[in-house]
Parts: sequence; C-alpha cells; structure tokens
Amino acid sequence: MEELSNEVDIRRQKIEDLKKMGEIPYKDKFERTCTIGDAREKMGEYVKIAGRIVFRRIMGKFGFCQIRDIYDKIQISVGRNEFSEEDYNFYKKMIDIGDFIGVEGEVYATQTGEITVKAEKITLLSKAMRPLPEKFHGIADTEIKYRQRYLDLITSEESRKIFLTRSRVVSFIRRFLEDNGFIEVETPILQTSVSGASAKPFFTHHNALDIECNLRIATECHLKQCIGAGIDRVFELGKDFRNEGMDPSHLQEFTQVEWYASYWNFEDNIKFFHEMLVRLMKECLGTTKISYQGQEIDFDGQWPMIDYVAKMRELLGCDFLSIDDVDALKKIVVERGLFGYAELEECKTVRTLIDYVYKRKIRAEIVNPTILYNYPASLIPLARRNDKDDRIIDVFQVVAGGAELVKAYSELVDPIVQRHTLELQLEEKKAGDDETMDVDEDFLLAMEHGMPPISGLGFGIDRFLQFIFDCPNIRDVVLFPLMK
Repeated sequence: MEELSNEVDIRRQKIEDLKKMGEIPYKDKFERTCTIGDAREKMGEYVKIAGRIVFRRIMGKFGFCQIRDIYDKIQISVGRNEFSEEDYNFYKKMIDIGDFIGVEGEVYATQTGEITVKAEKITLLSKAMRPLPEKFHGIADTEIKYRQRYLDLITSEESRKIFLTRSRVVSFIRRFLEDNGFIEVETPILQTSVSGASAKPFFTHHNALDIECNLRIATECHLKQCIGAGIDRVFELGKDFRNEGMDPSHLQEFTQVEWYASYWNFEDNIKFFHEMLVRLMKECLGTTKISYQGQEIDFDGQWPMIDYVAKMRELLGCDFLSIDDVDALKKIVVERGLFGYAELEECKTVRTLIDYVYKRKIRAEIVNPTILYNYPASLIPLARRNDKDDRIIDVFQVVAGGAELVKAYSELVDPIVQRHTLELQLEEKKAGDDETMDVDEDFLLAMEHGMPPISGLGFGIDRFLQFIFDCPNIRDVVLFPLMK
C-alpha cells in the first residue's frame, strides 16, 4: 500500500508540474483518423490514433509502448530521431503506463513482423493518477475484478472476449426477433403484483402513491396483455429481480429475454428457439461447439427429447401426479433412497418437492442439449393444461451440462382455469412457500377480454453466457455485479 501511495503522489506531482508548464493534463478531444484496429490494416499510411498505454519500454534514445482499446492493441515506436529533445524528454518523464495518448505517425512492420506506428508526435490526452495492476496478466483477486471491472477489462483478454460477445449476443437476439416479425416493448419494472413466475420478490414503498410495490420477477403477464391488444409477436429484453439465494449460478438481478407469439404452441417455439440458438452461436462464436466442465458439447443437429412426467414416474416408482400431500410424497422419495428427510426440509409443497427431485436427479445428469417436455401442472400456474391430461402442461425446457438454458410453454388463456391456478398459489403461500404468485386481477381482467392461442419463452442471457464460456461464477459475465 505504501508503494501505491508513493506512486499516486508521484503522478499527482506530475499533474501539478504539467499545469505549471502550461500543459493541459486532461484534453477535451483528439481528432483520430481511424481506430487502433483500422490502423493495423493501413500499412505505409500516416494515421492519427488514440488509446491507453498498457506497456512501455525505454532504451536510451529509443523505445516502444503499446496502446489499446477494448477491441485491439498496437505497438508504438518512439525514437529520438523523430522527436525534438524537449518532446522526447517529455514523453520519457511525464507520460506513464495507464495514460491515454494520441499518436501520429506512419504504420510499418518491424523486423519481427510486429505492426507498429512510428510516432512523429505524441499528445498526452488524459493522465492516470493511479497505476494499472502489476504483472499485466489479469486480476487474481475476484473482489477487485468484480468491483473494478474497468481494471479487469484493461488487463484480461478473456474478460474482453466475454463482454464483447455478450454485446453481440444481445444484438443478435434483437435482430433475429425483429426479422421474424416481433415487436420490442417496455413493461414496468416497478409493479403492484407478484406475477409471471414462481419466485420471491424485492419489495419497496412508493411514497407518492403510498402503496407497497415490488420489482418485477418476470415480464410475462404484461407481454401477454400486449398479445391480447393485438400485437401478435412481442418481446422484451431487460432486467428481472428475484430476492432469492445467491450462488455461483444465480444473481438477484439478471437479464432475460421473453417473447410471445400468437397462434403458436410450445412445439413451434421449440423449432424457433433451436434455429435461433444455432444461428446465434455460429454468428457470435463462430462454432456450435463449446467446452464445458471438460466435455465438448455441440448444439448443432437434432436435440433428444425426454418426457419429464414419464421420467419422474420411473424415478419415483409411482404416479406422483395423483399425490397432493407433500408428506406422503416425501415418504416415497425417502423410501426410494433418493434423499433423506433432512434434505427435504425446505420443500413445503408438492410443487417444490417435485422440482427439488427433478433438478438433482434428472437435470443434473444431462450433458448434451436435451429437450424436456410434459411437466406437472403444479409447477407452472401460467402454462396451458394438456388436452388429454390436465395434470400435465405443454411445456419444454432445454437443458445442457446440468443447467436450464431456456423454458417455454403453450400459454394458459382460459381465464377461469387461470384464476383457479392463481388461487391455488395463495394456498401454497399459506403453507409456507414464499415463491408463489399473487392473484393478478389486472392480468385476469385482460384475459377475460380474450386472448388468442399463445406460446411464450424465457431465455436468461447471463446463465447462457456463463455456460458457453464455462465460467465458474455467473458474476464473471455480468459487467457490474452487485457486491456487499
């Protein structure tokens, strides 16, 4: 810390000295003729470029430095022959690693083939008061990495790749949906009803209206109201908030895209999502194959399908759909040797117990992209009941590497059944489940006015990026994650 303090003091003094010299240490602009990446393609041309110094070496009357931006880097040669003695001394003494500079000169290649700009003029654009992390190999301290993401992006090629890819993924999804007739809308983040998913919300008080509000946990109910209004294909890409536990694969604030299409069922969404994901990976990654937890996973080709209900029946050895007593189902789970009672303590309802068993005994074992379909109706109160068995809903999930990547279903548009399923949620809340939906009267009113057949889908951007880059923590793919 003392060494850092000394370095800051030295640079602070340089700023004062610059001002005394009549030099402006923080310029208002610089006229570039091209970016750093473009300059690398302009061999033999005179360019004006700018960037941050990330490396510097001075050898008497000659030296090299390297400047970069988020996309690229380039070497700069600085020689006494191209500079006056005064300008060269200014470069040596007053400019440091971390400073932003403007460079003017001709692009050439060194004897080793390194593309370089022969500097004829260097302008100090902005003085860095603090030095960059030493050993320029990225930041090992994850606390610093997440809190000071700018340092992580400056020093880590992998982080730059992740966040540039994230931007391309979001851009691709928007273009793909718009090219297929979807309209993007914005729905409220601050709401008065907990709806759209089974999750625990954040609450806040609205002072002006003197009412209790919650941050949205999903955009579903408002987007389906847009469908009822006549927007046949609609989507929103934005933030949702769930006040639940934090672990390496969950954050309370996350980015998700939801889309809804009139006249589709869940099978149409399977085809649409498969096409989108394969094209997304080819365009944004250049391949459909990734390495995850030491295994190669390929998203191209046909994905196998697993019947959720049939698989659970096989696992539990009974028709679990006919059981509505959580203790009775717990007894079966324990007798089958799947879990002990202590492990099931958090499961207060049949719904949460079924989901607990599925996630640990079925989903965790899936490696390659797989479609799971036919879900128990108790799991999702907003999904359409199957015409042949109303205990089953027309749902699918894509699972790979033991992680859920997407969930979609044919939407429930029957207002009578919808009211009943939401009222059942209230009973589960009374039983101790704090991840239930409210009876959203505004949503039910819209449904009573009529909605067409609909299929909707939710796709988490953070989880997907964590998966394709095989990151140990979801915070690695979130630019500024919340820290304690």
